[in-house]
Amino acid sequence: MCGFCGYINKKEKNYIKQMNDMIAHRGPDDESYYTDDFIAMGFRRLSIIDLSGGRQPISNENDNMIITFNGEIYNFKEIKKDLIDKGHTFKTLTDTEVILHGYEEYGEGILDKLRGMFAFVIWDKDNKKLFGARDHFGQKPFYYAKMGDTFMYGSEIKSFLKHPDFKKEINKKSLKSYLTFQTSVFDETFFKGVFKLKPGHYFTYDMETKKIEIKPYYEIKFDAKEENFNKLVTEIDEVITKSIDTHLISDVEIGSYLSGGIDSSYVVSYLKPDKTFSVGFDFKDFNEVPLAKDLSDLLKIENKSEIINSDDFFNNIDKVQYYSDEPNANLSAVPLYFLSALASKDVKVVLSGEGADELFGGYIEYKEDDLLVKYRKLPYFLRRGIKTLVSPFPSFHGKNFLVKGGSKVEEYYIGHAFVFDDKEANDVLTDRYRTNINYADITKPYYDKVKDKDDVTKKQYLDMHFWLPNDILLKADKMSMANSLELRVPILDKEVFALASKIPTKYKITEGTTKYILRRAASSRIPEAWYKRRKKGFPVPIYEWFKEDKYYNIVKKMFNENFSSDFFDIKKINKLLDDHYYGKKNNCRKIWNIFVFLTWYKKFFIEM
Repeated sequence: MCGFCGYINKKEKNYIKQMNDMIAHRGPDDESYYTDDFIAMGFRRLSIIDLSGGRQPISNENDNMIITFNGEIYNFKEIKKDLIDKGHTFKTLTDTEVILHGYEEYGEGILDKLRGMFAFVIWDKDNKKLFGARDHFGQKPFYYAKMGDTFMYGSEIKSFLKHPDFKKEINKKSLKSYLTFQTSVFDETFFKGVFKLKPGHYFTYDMETKKIEIKPYYEIKFDAKEENFNKLVTEIDEVITKSIDTHLISDVEIGSYLSGGIDSSYVVSYLKPDKTFSVGFDFKDFNEVPLAKDLSDLLKIENKSEIINSDDFFNNIDKVQYYSDEPNANLSAVPLYFLSALASKDVKVVLSGEGADELFGGYIEYKEDDLLVKYRKLPYFLRRGIKTLVSPFPSFHGKNFLVKGGSKVEEYYIGHAFVFDDKEANDVLTDRYRTNINYADITKPYYDKVKDKDDVTKKQYLDMHFWLPNDILLKADKMSMANSLELRVPILDKEVFALASKIPTKYKITEGTTKYILRRAASSRIPEAWYKRRKKGFPVPIYEWFKEDKYYNIVKKMFNENFSSDFFDIKKINKLLDDHYYGKKNNCRKIWNIFVFLTWYKKFFIEM
């Protein structure tokens, strides 16, 4: 696990050290560089495999191709054997060099062979072309920008800030959608002209033509097959445990995150690491540390934990936004930052349970309320008519039920987080940041690809393209790497997904619970209380904190900064805050979204 950055132009190559220093947290063990007349490549290393001989950038035998790589390839030894049989020679024991020789042998076809998390670039000196790719699901970040005659790329946007050709400007179209989704959802980031390479995609940048060509190499598909339930349960346990085994490749100690839920408990119960790590809040019903400790004690594993208080939380929000690169209003990013800091004191690598909910149908939003299921048995035209009738009325008890009951999933589901609707977002924004782009416009191209699927599968498909890469995996990477820690997610593996994609919905959502079949698979390894426990995520008591004077005033001050009025109607956002403080309405998520954006903007555009 590391970080890289670089740029291509025919100018000076003196800026790569400053750019690389900006991502030193991703790799504190070493820094190294490659430059020629056309490219500057920087690398920061967190040593995990081949501790003494894995220094990057790495070149091939002819020194005409050079690679920098961030991630882990879990099947690199198998690929390496095939390449040796084909005549390739290796000078390191790393997975990095396997990608390089694999590209020599197979071209972009090497991507189909890789199993793991990755972002990398390969500089072809002879043809003056840069080839790069990002892993199947987006576990590793990759950003790029073309500013004037300079093409920049890297693991984090902040490295670009040190290049003189970089023009720092906010992308106006991002703010409204962020208020809805709580993260950046477009390929173009909050920094105008800076783009994310999509998961499952590769690119080629031609130095001579200055053109970038982007293509997909992997497509997420759900294709349910009728299969015996018990047979699938056995296969799920087999594929997940084998994936965990595969993810253990390392020359350093591996630990694991552990909450009170099924996903991390499943991983820990099989892995049985020497240490597990947990955090919670010093607030009633917001602390899963005792549950994690109970399981660790049962398994005779050491559990290290930390309790976070409200001051800890608020004092680190600006750090979390800095390391995130773009505003991320997922409340769990802050405790994840603390959890990563805790684990990094003892290990360099941790396993976690991300991806289980998207693959096996774990979110509570996937399960419709029983009353709503009954209501949907009425003719659609009747439900649609009732929705049309009640929609113009002010909010009343039952309105949301009737509107949702008369809507198709494509009209109301955008992911696990839905904060501001289109009208609410435009209402609090100033004219410069209002747009006519609705959230349904953003999700429609993805829903169009799963028109023939059931509603649960449609939700899973959307989450695999929005919620997972733009929120869950992004914060997992950024918060762990902020603390120089490698995080691996064995459930979110392409072999696990190959099986999960074939599981019928009736096995995922059944008997009143979500990810039912995964719970059954885990039941042979963890106690009943764990595999039956409802998902909680990282619960944060933000509702209560915003009603306390101290934090109300912190937010109030930010809402009334001079720059805030550039983006928001100050009276309206203050009313959101005051109505919450005085108990008139629960606006905590809306307040948090706005506060996070302003904190991020202040950090990147005022203080830097």
